[in-house]
Amino acid sequence: MASIASDLPVASTHPRWLIPAALLAIAYLVIPFVGTSYLFEAILLPFLALSLAGVGLNLLTGYAGQVSLGSAAFMAVGAFAAYNFNLRIESLPLLASIVLAGLSAAAIGIVFGLPSLRLKGFYLAVSTLAAQFFVQWALTKFGWFSNNSASGVIDAPPLAIAGVGLDGAAGRYLFALTIVTVLTFLALRLVSSQTGRNFIAVRDNETAARIIGVPVLRTKLLAFAISSFIIGVAGVLWAFAYLRTVEPAGFNLDRSFQVLFIVIIGGLASIRGAFFGAALIVVFPLVLSRFGAFFLGDIFDSGVLDMSQRIVLGGLIILFLVLEPDGLVALWDRSVRRLGSLLGRS
Repeated sequence: MASIASDLPVASTHPRWLIPAALLAIAYLVIPFVGTSYLFEAILLPFLALSLAGVGLNLLTGYAGQVSLGSAAFMAVGAFAAYNFNLRIESLPLLASIVLAGLSAAAIGIVFGLPSLRLKGFYLAVSTLAAQFFVQWALTKFGWFSNNSASGVIDAPPLAIAGVGLDGAAGRYLFALTIVTVLTFLALRLVSSQTGRNFIAVRDNETAARIIGVPVLRTKLLAFAISSFIIGVAGVLWAFAYLRTVEPAGFNLDRSFQVLFIVIIGGLASIRGAFFGAALIVVFPLVLSRFGAFFLGDIFDSGVLDMSQRIVLGGLIILFLVLEPDGLVALWDRSVRRLGSLLGRS
């Protein structure tokens, strides 16, 4: 059974904060100066947005045990809400728009989380599809959400904080990185708090959790609210920092499954797992595309190659479910332990 221990690093002689601090130092002090536009636009920005969405879904599914297939709906709510807050409230700071968008997604998450009070497992997963279809229908049906755009497409407002423009690739990367860092830190604090322990208790056994005094119903709704808030902010990053323009169809069911696959591949009940899973989901198709075009580009057209990527990725997900149900984070920890043992022997 996955637990909060999934996010504890393997035994080592260095402080727990050393590796995250080193990674953040590289992310802030090195990559903005050496990274190319392709690195930011094609890899890092989608990686950060999807990682944050994976963190949000992992809080709900991995820690609280509530299955959801509506992640893309909450991303869409966040993106379109931030767009409208920024558009319709004059002089509203960008960060305030993002917070309000997250709260809007949290409110929708609570509404569609109400079935969790009665349903579990597969039945709850099916009920969350209502959020996916309803949100996408509402955004398409009512032109107000897209400022009466005929195509339903919205364009991101200029990104600026305290008068500093962030519209360049490196600036948008730093903007997304900062938001992801802050929310990930808060998520880590949450799962190590009493609230996080309540999530795990509800996931493991609702009856036992109720007996020991855990408010089960409130805990479930809180999990939906917090998860939806984080996923909504991830939707803002996807629309404002990565794509710069988005339409309701961009947050379809495929996107929900993509976030779910990130959680499964990375590792349930692991904040780190969301980043491992997102890295694989973002980078692996690019690698397959390059290799496929290089070795098979003269034989198959782009459509066949694209479908082949989906087949390979689907096979990889099945392989992980069978051989490593705890995900990439467990594989990483086991590899580090073995490497440490080998170094210790030498």
